[in-house]
Amino acid sequence: MRKKILTACLLNLLLFASIFAHDLFLKTDSFFLAPNSKHTIKIMNGTFQTSEGAVSFARLNDVSVVSAGKRTHPQEADFSKDEMTAFLNLKTGAAGTYVVGLSTKTREIALKATEFNEYLKEDGLPDTLEERQKTGELEKDAKERYAKHVKAILQVGKKQTDDYKTVLGYPVELVPQQNPYKLKKGDTIEILCLKNGQPLAEQVVLAGREEKGKLFSAPELRSDKNGIVKIKLDGAGKWHVKFINMMKLDDPNLNYESKWTTLTFELK
Repeated sequence: MRKKILTACLLNLLLFASIFAHDLFLKTDSFFLAPNSKHTIKIMNGTFQTSEGAVSFARLNDVSVVSAGKRTHPQEADFSKDEMTAFLNLKTGAAGTYVVGLSTKTREIALKATEFNEYLKEDGLPDTLEERQKTGELEKDAKERYAKHVKAILQVGKKQTDDYKTVLGYPVELVPQQNPYKLKKGDTIEILCLKNGQPLAEQVVLAGREEKGKLFSAPELRSDKNGIVKIKLDGAGKWHVKFINMMKLDDPNLNYESKWTTLTFELK
């Protein structure tokens, strides 16, 4: 009996983790790549360190690689996956700063009230949580439509180019205003938050970095009236920046729509 109880508790913990561990990131073993060579980009569906389910090519609306001012679209043959992680197999060309992007189709999920509230708390959605509290909806279950739109900035060879600031036209997007590969520890990077191509003000933004296998979180930020957040790059490692923009819907069958975005790059 005790064994059954412990097993049930473990399953509940795993279910709880899976509900909240649902970010999408593009990540490589190194963001510094050699020109004219083959590399693998991991599509992390879960956390920045652990992928919990491989994203299928059929789920994607767009795959883009930008270099030398040109945008190309890898095909299904350029993807592979195992049980937990999908991979984009990329062949670099000439030296430069590259942008890689993925945009997913929408999906829907239904969550119990306590699960939804905890997700809002954990994933940087205090405004929606406060709204639910004010309207007396904290005990109301929620059905949400969501999609994810992610980017990575890669440095290929030594030549640094302006491709880093390319806008891919995703529903939400993070656009660095300086080339991260021209920056060093202690510098500040400005990142523009966009929604439907327009600056997004007062958006909560989360950031962090991974260095030697350890995660460090930056202070929670909000974009200014021009949609800009300023992030102090206080350490080396692989950086991620993210936000979720959530809107309440006037729909009896669907309560919320969320648009997720992440940006990754590396600082030596």
